[in-house]
Amino acid sequence: MSRPSLEDIFAEDDEFGLLDVKPHASRGGTSQDHGVAALLEVTAFYERHSRLPDPDAIDHDEMRLGAIWDTVRLAPTDQMHSVDRLGLLGEETTPTLRPWQDEPFDADIPDSLDDIFASDDLDVDRSLIELKHTTSSAERNVPDHRADFVPCRDFEQFIDRFESVQRGLEAGERQASPVRKWSVIEPMEGDFFIRNGLLAMIAEKSEMTARGGARDHRLRVIFSNGTESDPLMSSFRKSLNDDKTARMVQKVGLGPLDPEWESNQLELSGTIYVARSRSENPELKNQRMILHKIGVTSQDVARRVADARNDPTFLLAPVDIVATYSLQNLSRRKVENLLHRFFAAARPAELFVTDRFGKKVFPKEWFYVLPDHVGQAVKLIEDGTLHQHRYDVERQKIVPKHKHKTS
Repeated sequence: MSRPSLEDIFAEDDEFGLLDVKPHASRGGTSQDHGVAALLEVTAFYERHSRLPDPDAIDHDEMRLGAIWDTVRLAPTDQMHSVDRLGLLGEETTPTLRPWQDEPFDADIPDSLDDIFASDDLDVDRSLIELKHTTSSAERNVPDHRADFVPCRDFEQFIDRFESVQRGLEAGERQASPVRKWSVIEPMEGDFFIRNGLLAMIAEKSEMTARGGARDHRLRVIFSNGTESDPLMSSFRKSLNDDKTARMVQKVGLGPLDPEWESNQLELSGTIYVARSRSENPELKNQRMILHKIGVTSQDVARRVADARNDPTFLLAPVDIVATYSLQNLSRRKVENLLHRFFAAARPAELFVTDRFGKKVFPKEWFYVLPDHVGQAVKLIEDGTLHQHRYDVERQKIVPKHKHKTS
């Protein structure tokens, strides 16, 4: 025998009256009394709290009452108006907040942080959101200096060297060894490399600086096609590692003790420059007119100082070139060493800058001297009499050395 269906059950006689269900009457006696009862309950709530119940309240009773009120107030009856002694049926309720789980409206979504901070609802002290001591992204994306390839203005000085190295490679007198991947290369002035199919000579290796928290140098690299570039040593090293055809040209001689080992070293003439910092650091700004950097370079001076604001050697600030002096048939490195030793007594003892990694860098090329003092020293070098003079710090002038009397 199959089981009866629900239709069969409901079709049978209801012997005990189980399906005879009558709706419960409201406590007020009529359906209209239900709205009156709700109004009276809301009136009592309003008198206690001076506000209408919130349907989104945490308290369960208030939430229930608020939900009921939002329903009954939409269709008030005459009985409800007759008992509304506080005029709550005409009271404007505060718009209920949308649940946080719901998707926000497009108009409620800010387009940027500026929209958030500009909102009247956000009362934030401007000092908390204003960035200080930072460089804007637009300014960071426009570098002061790029190591581009430019024509070498004095390429005639290097032609003989390139031709000599090329002949040595063709005759087997010099070997070109591959640059090993990730090898640490420390190029020296006069070293030759092959990069992108061109012979490249390190013509100048500037004073040491600290870039990105690491010690580095600015190079002047001359190429056999008559162009030059001035990358950082770390950047040049990376370009060699990235070039699968890069080669190191071996030096002449058997090793550092061989006299011919340093035959590639350059004795280039160049330019002595005196630079004045444009730093806004209060301590440096107050000494701007008496604190100068003395440097020597074989490349264009303007190109040498173009990246000054990113270089701790230049106190991380732009500089003005206030004087230049040409070198004629004099070793650039020797002249620079002579000038730095001659003015050593005028070197600031505690001059330093803090790089963006918080490390202190102590540049050694800055002195409390005037450009005229440097010009006088250069003249004495040309005359070969610098050793007969000294710089008097107290009197701030170059004076002859006193000869000791012999008995």
